[in-house]
Amino acid sequence: MDPMGLTSTDPLTDLLNGVRTSGAVFHQSSLTGSWAARFEDGSPLALAVLVRGSAWITPQGGDPVRIGPGDVAVLCGGAPYVIADDPGTEPELVIRHGGRCTTPQGEELARPRIPDAGSWDAGGTNGTLLLSGLCTVDSGTPGRLLAALPPLAVIEADVGSCPVSRTMFEEIIREEPGQRLLLDRALDLMLITALRAWFTRPGARVPAWYRARSDPVVGPALRMLHSDPAHPWTLPALAARTGVSRANLARRFAALVGRPPMTYLREQRLALAAELLREPDTTLAVVADRVGFANAFAFSAAFKREHGISPREYRTRETRAAT
Repeated sequence: MDPMGLTSTDPLTDLLNGVRTSGAVFHQSSLTGSWAARFEDGSPLALAVLVRGSAWITPQGGDPVRIGPGDVAVLCGGAPYVIADDPGTEPELVIRHGGRCTTPQGEELARPRIPDAGSWDAGGTNGTLLLSGLCTVDSGTPGRLLAALPPLAVIEADVGSCPVSRTMFEEIIREEPGQRLLLDRALDLMLITALRAWFTRPGARVPAWYRARSDPVVGPALRMLHSDPAHPWTLPALAARTGVSRANLARRFAALVGRPPMTYLREQRLALAAELLREPDTTLAVVADRVGFANAFAFSAAFKREHGISPREYRTRETRAAT
């Protein structure tokens, strides 16, 4: 335990601690010949694991990247991407929100064999074997994690160990009680393992706030702000808890994180509020209270200044995008 009574963790644990998957959808694919699929599901985080063979992933607006056996590709941000045998192959089906499969023209294809794991199979057992996971992450997933990742991060097999064993693969596609929870936790494990390898690989570029988490002064301050964002923090109170002067904390925090402590706190509160607004039954008053605003009016005014639209307009936009 640290002096403030908070559990002391390494920066990577702090970064990945919010990754909790709910609503995982898997597609297992045994593919031969010419094949391609376009993913338009909008998942904030998704991954593709190549168990056998080779494939190309092309993010929207980006260059195609080849992956081989054991490689794990993490896709971030929800933009469409294509996985194919060759960058020039036109997609033959589209994966949409919730794991729905359609033709490029929008015609519905057969529903998955079991409710929580679909498969699109181009035939054969000797071709490319691809496991793709689409996830809807819960409100604990930190926006700072998404901001730290590129649209496509490929972790090669010799860089990180993919936890996809034959036994796990068989469990993923088995139709048994508790399948939903198994899928969610399996995707958590794959994502966290891949992201750990990505952030700790040689020469990895990490954001300033990530490095700041290991600072003896700024690190504890960041952990306090993130562990209880609704607390009525002030710079003097934060400095007293970290054992340094206000000037020292403000100077060191701004140098390492890129903004003053209270500015950073406001941004984090509003980022958390944006995630909470995706929960349709959560009122503005509840959101305001959970992120540290005095009332719904003060929260709405701050949110509109930050995002340019009101919380209600934001919620409506996000709800439409998810359907």
